Order: sequence, then C-alpha cells, then structure tokens
Amino acid sequence: MKLALLLPNLRDSVSAKELLDLALLAEELDFDSVWAVDRVIVPECNDRAELTYPFGMMEGLPHQMPVESRGGFYQGWPLIPWLAAKTSKIRIGMSVINTPYRSPSILATEYATVDQLSNGRLNVGIGSGWMVEEFQAVGATDVFPRRHKQVRECLDIMIGAWTNDIFEYHGEFADFGPTGFGVRPVQQPHPPIWFSGLKNPEISAKRIAKYNLHGWIGIQDHPDDLEQWRGPIATELEKVGRSIDDLEIASMIWFVITDTETDQTPNGKLSNLLVGTQSQITDNLKRLAEAGLDMPLLWPPFRDVPTSKTLDDMKRLVEEIMPKVNAG
Repeated sequence: MKLALLLPNLRDSVSAKELLDLALLAEELDFDSVWAVDRVIVPECNDRAELTYPFGMMEGLPHQMPVESRGGFYQGWPLIPWLAAKTSKIRIGMSVINTPYRSPSILATEYATVDQLSNGRLNVGIGSGWMVEEFQAVGATDVFPRRHKQVRECLDIMIGAWTNDIFEYHGEFADFGPTGFGVRPVQQPHPPIWFSGLKNPEISAKRIAKYNLHGWIGIQDHPDDLEQWRGPIATELEKVGRSIDDLEIASMIWFVITDTETDQTPNGKLSNLLVGTQSQITDNLKRLAEAGLDMPLLWPPFRDVPTSKTLDDMKRLVEEIMPKVNAG
C-alpha cells in the first residue's frame, strides 16, 4: 500500500508554511504523492447549511462544507507549480480539478508545462464538480447540466494535445482547426490520469478503456464499498480487454490518530475509517488493503487539529503503523 497526503488547503485558517511543512515531511517519509483540493469559492449559504446539494452530492452528508465562507482557504491549482519547485521527488496533483471551470486547451498546456517543471512528477486528477453555486461564481452556470460531457471533451483535447504535434478538435465546448500546443509532458504518452466520480460500473469500464485512465479517487470509502464496486467493474473491464489490476484505487480519507478508541460503527461517508487509535487505524488499513485500496489520500481535519499534530501523526503512521499493515 502506498501513502499520499491531501493538503488541508480547504480550511478556515492555514498558512503557506504549514502546507509546505506537510508536503516536505510527506516527501521525507517517502509518500508516493501530495495532492491539493480544488475549491474556488465558498458561498455564504454554506454557513447556513443551505447548499443546493449535499457535500460532494453524497448521500448522508450535510448541505454544507466544513469551512466558512469568510475562511482563509487556498485555491488548489496555484499550489501545484509551487510544490513542484519546493520538492524534488514526490509526485504532485489535484484531487481533483473541476474541468468545467476551465478551458480544456488551457488545462492541456498548463499541465504539460507543470510536468516539465516537475521533471515528470505530475498526476492529473479530474472531475466534473458538484456545487452549482461554484459554477455560478466562475461564470459556468450553463455548463452545470452538461458538465459530464465537458469532462469527456476535456479528456479528448488534453490527450490529443499531449500526443500530437498538431491537433484539431470540433466539439460542443471547443472547436478549432489544426493547432500546436507547445511543449509536451515529460511523461509519455502523457501523465497518469486519475478520475473521480465513476459510479456506474459499465460506464466506468468504458471510460477507463477509452482514455486509458490510471486511477480512480473516491472519498471515505469503506471496505464493503470497495468490494462491491470492484466486482462489477472488473467484469466490465474484462469485456474490453482490461483488468481491474490495471487501475489504481485511491480514496480521500480523514486521518487523525487518537489516544482513545473511536466509534467504528459503519456510518456511510462519515465513518471513522482512519480516525482512531493506532490499533484501530492498523486494523482498518489492513481491511482496506484487502478490499483493494492501493493508496489512501490522508486528509487532515478541517479544524480543531493543529498541523503539528498531523505532522506527528504522519511520522507515527510510517514508523509504527505501516510496518504492521505491510506485514499482513
């Protein structure tokens, strides 16, 4: 099992130094990767738990994110080239960037440039977005009902730009003739693409095969959820000549080592999967690995836990917990 860190850039109060300290420790501890969250705005209605949809459009979660509209959060994408300059070996990425907020051609060239700047360490994590209020704020209100198609066209354009000297595209969201896109990514044929939001196994398998997706990123996935998801998608992938083993499975999971045991009763996306004592986290990581999780994206709490505590927990995880997990 590999480890990854999800930076707490979506937080009421966090400093650039804290983000850097976390990233540098992750690199020192040989984490596979460090990721940032894509959040452009937090609407005031969020403070009243009045978002149009629940957090992430996930059943059982409130119509609210655990960050305030007046909070001092950081937008994720500008952190990526900054991290590329501050680190030397850890992989970097967005979990995930909402492509409907951006021009596919601009994303393609920015990604290629960052992959060059990082000497081939970029992970491309993409999703369709879920918060209609954010679509309104970035001027993409009309795209919201068509956002999944925009993601597909974005994938077409990015891969086309990365793998051709000259590329043209004629679609709904972009229509251009033969065009050059400058420098190509270091990673060939292109950086690994991670997708979030694959729910229907048949659709998932077809998308994985068409775009040669590298991985899938979920959120707070229980071992039972992973097992239920992997079976059907493995069947569908076999139909198109692919194996589920070709796909890396990751999940963004809240992470805190506690002194006393936490309630481990399954509670959907609110379950304490990696919030618990050292023993509880060890047992849950073993179960997640057995269920097919390749890489947890450790997600520090939104509040009430200082960065110094997370730094200490990361060291304890690597030095005291992971040897037991890897030993089986």
